[in-house]
Amino acid sequence: MEWHVTWDKKLDKDLRKIPHFIVEKFRAWVVAVETDGLYAVRKLPSFHDEPLKGQRLGQRSIRLNKAYRAIYIEGKGGVCVVQVIEVNKHDY
Repeated sequence: MEWHVTWDKKLDKDLRKIPHFIVEKFRAWVVAVETDGLYAVRKLPSFHDEPLKGQRLGQRSIRLNKAYRAIYIEGKGGVCVVQVIEVNKHDY
């Protein structure tokens, strides 16, 4: 099964505004998903992959550090596409 991670141009613009080391961890996650598959990467504790609740029901997030996370949705019906919808600084 081959996985692909996608995002739109707005996210590219957002990535230019956040610290470089956060972008590097995000890119490491993308490479891991496309190499090993989403389900294998979900098991890695370093990304702390979790389903979201409330208004974000159906979305998942990974932690890029204590403050930043990436939010994504998984393709439906066996489609092996992960669409990242944002990388943001999370308020705790």
